[in-house]
Amino acid sequence: MSVFRFGEDTLTPSVALQIVKGNCKGIFSNRTRQKIAAARAAVESMVAAGQVVYGINTGFGSLCTTVISPEQTALLQFNLLRSHSVGVGAPLANDLAKLMLILKAHSLAMGFSGVSMDVMERILLHIETDAIPVVPTQGSVGASGDLAPLAHLFLPLIGLGYVSWQGKILPAESWLQQMGLSPLELHAKEGLALINGTQFIAAHAVKVVERLHNCLENADIIGAMTLEGVLGSVSPFDEQLHAIRPFVGAQHVAYRLRTLLKDSPMVASHANCGRVQDPYSIRCMPQVHGASRNAWLHLKDLVTTEINSVTDNPIILDHQRAVSGGNFHGQLLALPLDYAAIAAAELGNISDRRIYLLLEGPAGLPVLLMRNTGINSGFMIPQYTSAALVSENKSLCFPASVDSIPTSLGQEDHVSMGSISGRKALQVIENLENILAIELLCAAQAFDFRRPLRSTALLEACHELVRSHIDHAESDRLFYNDILQAQQIVREQWLPKTVAQAAARYHITLESPWQALFNF
Repeated sequence: MSVFRFGEDTLTPSVALQIVKGNCKGIFSNRTRQKIAAARAAVESMVAAGQVVYGINTGFGSLCTTVISPEQTALLQFNLLRSHSVGVGAPLANDLAKLMLILKAHSLAMGFSGVSMDVMERILLHIETDAIPVVPTQGSVGASGDLAPLAHLFLPLIGLGYVSWQGKILPAESWLQQMGLSPLELHAKEGLALINGTQFIAAHAVKVVERLHNCLENADIIGAMTLEGVLGSVSPFDEQLHAIRPFVGAQHVAYRLRTLLKDSPMVASHANCGRVQDPYSIRCMPQVHGASRNAWLHLKDLVTTEINSVTDNPIILDHQRAVSGGNFHGQLLALPLDYAAIAAAELGNISDRRIYLLLEGPAGLPVLLMRNTGINSGFMIPQYTSAALVSENKSLCFPASVDSIPTSLGQEDHVSMGSISGRKALQVIENLENILAIELLCAAQAFDFRRPLRSTALLEACHELVRSHIDHAESDRLFYNDILQAQQIVREQWLPKTVAQAAARYHITLESPWQALFNF
């Protein structure tokens, strides 16, 4: 098993998810422990010297001018977690809550937050034992960090809240007893360091990077299958054409489409058909998919910066300096998350147009992709579902980051709403996965009607994969089950894996010149 050193190594979205899955072990090195101890000693030195420092011996937010006595410091930190645990809504998925723990451990371990090793070891124990705190999904405005969700995340440290452990939801106190542990007593600065930060937003952003990447990989493959089904042209993917408008996303997609369709007998079969051009949903895949690729790349770069940053407040710079700034503000992720949601929605929009095109009966395909229509509705109604999802995604694309509602009696007078950006982006992607699943069903059905013509080895392998799980439809049936199966094919990355295996078998180079940029 690989090892990741919290606070020392560079964390990527991919590595963070490997820790979530238990394929990588997070540790605290001796060097990291020294940094954590030094920052803790700095906090204790400030308290002993009687320095008035926000969050260490003052109240929080609009109460920043209220000085707290040394005797009340522990109660202040305890009350902070308790008072800020006001989230509502369904519990966060365990993988997202675990991601929050991992991201917070890495940020705190950089040695600028002033927490003790006792706190750090307890966080690591939750990660290693999969005792995942129960965190409500709603309640963060994404500016003093994700206060409410982070407060819920760390309630178990003080014996409050709930944890999901071994398939059950337990009171944190019960879990601690089973582990032979006592609640921690938090000291100066520790409670504030735990709840101040962007880890709720960042955890969602990591999942957006993962799931949108998978959709982008699937969209190119499924789009190429649809092109074959409608007997489309490959000339719009010409290398020189894209070299004179050199957006890396468009160039990468054009390369992938050329590779997927290279030397296709289906393409060759209509070389002299006289058709001048295809609809935009076919012809402009590099430009549309490529724009979404560029948005994904932008998000990945910003997320990597964020999850290797210190985002709490105040920041302990040395024994004399604690700076109260705004590193907790979520705007730096809220904007690209809204952009990513739009990018995902547009992938679904163009996919739905390709579905509709397949149903119209182009180039000899049966209308609605079924021979005996009238008594059968064919694939008409699955397209209703994709249309509904596309419309829903349009409404979800209103950018949360353009809204701000002042909180904390005006002290927090501009907030990012980045937590909503993250949640909406994941919902858009979930809808996109279903839209792509429906296009896959339709594209596979169109393939069947092109027999005995064959496609390329790469796309034939994809068609065989689909048909090994979903039969050709001669008449109406419960398409719900087909959609669920196609959804699994999309979500579990079966198509990209199938293409990679076929490429290796036939010695086809899949990696474009821009591949390194677009690796997850």
